[in-house]
Amino acid sequence: MSRTPHLFRLSSVVAASAATLLALASCGQSAAESSSPAGEGSTGGEKTTLVVAAVPAEESTALTSQWGGIAKLLERETGAKVTIQQATDYAAIVEGQRAGKIDLAMYGPLSYVMAHDGGVPVEPIGALIDAKDEKPGYTSTAWVPAASEIADLKGFAGKKVCFVDKASTSGYLYPSAGLEADGIDPETGVTPVMAGGHDASLLATKSGQCDAGFAYDTMAAELVKKGQLKEGELKQVWTSEVIPGSPIAMNTTTIPADMQAKIKAAIVEKGNKDALVAAGDCSDAASCPLPEDSWGFAAATDADYASVRTVCDLTKSPACSGKQ
Repeated sequence: MSRTPHLFRLSSVVAASAATLLALASCGQSAAESSSPAGEGSTGGEKTTLVVAAVPAEESTALTSQWGGIAKLLERETGAKVTIQQATDYAAIVEGQRAGKIDLAMYGPLSYVMAHDGGVPVEPIGALIDAKDEKPGYTSTAWVPAASEIADLKGFAGKKVCFVDKASTSGYLYPSAGLEADGIDPETGVTPVMAGGHDASLLATKSGQCDAGFAYDTMAAELVKKGQLKEGELKQVWTSEVIPGSPIAMNTTTIPADMQAKIKAAIVEKGNKDALVAAGDCSDAASCPLPEDSWGFAAATDADYASVRTVCDLTKSPACSGKQ
């Protein structure tokens, strides 16, 4: 598979990432303390710790519970202690895996491509799905206040628009492609605001801080369910083409080959609500939280992210090369 030539090393964000890596200590010891390159931090040649890192889609307090079942699964299948770490942004994830401080990381499709094509030794092993036997994939959506006169992306011209993060696939890259298709430059044709989270983007749109906001497809429903948004308070005015599912990627240099095989099998075959309930890690499916309220993981490979590279080629988005 061809790769876009402009997806090179993220040198422009290395300095910033060094600082944001400090945030990986929120769930216990820091990533630098709790993991090390393959061959270190182990007994008898066996790796004894696994660091799993993610950027929370919503409030950080939910991160530990969302990954609790997966942590128990990995500990049981590998015999290693699992530490869940919170990152402030995807740049920290990328540089953490580059430095060998993060073993497994939850990416958005774009940030995974940025890492992989930037020389980070990562391999996707699974992608989130919302239901059993479903194919990985989701969409980006655009929302405006219910009373707004904006009816489509063309109406975003000259408005204050909430995005999520420039390394976010559904929160920036695909929205940028959508705006450009309607002749609007995402940098100069609107006043862009980086909200920092999918929930924050929609809540800022609700409060009037932004005239419109982008988020992944189920975020509005999740906010309604949690009482942070009322049904019908926002209206959807756009949806993107299907985006490849968010992958969990393994650092192939920090994890021994035999453990890599165990982790792959665990994530793809047992990293779901049904299997976690059967194993006793969750009492029932309803009370078995998984990342982004998903059902679990389906198998994923690098080839699945070709369409993201295509969108990068078409948009020439600075986000694809790590230029923030």
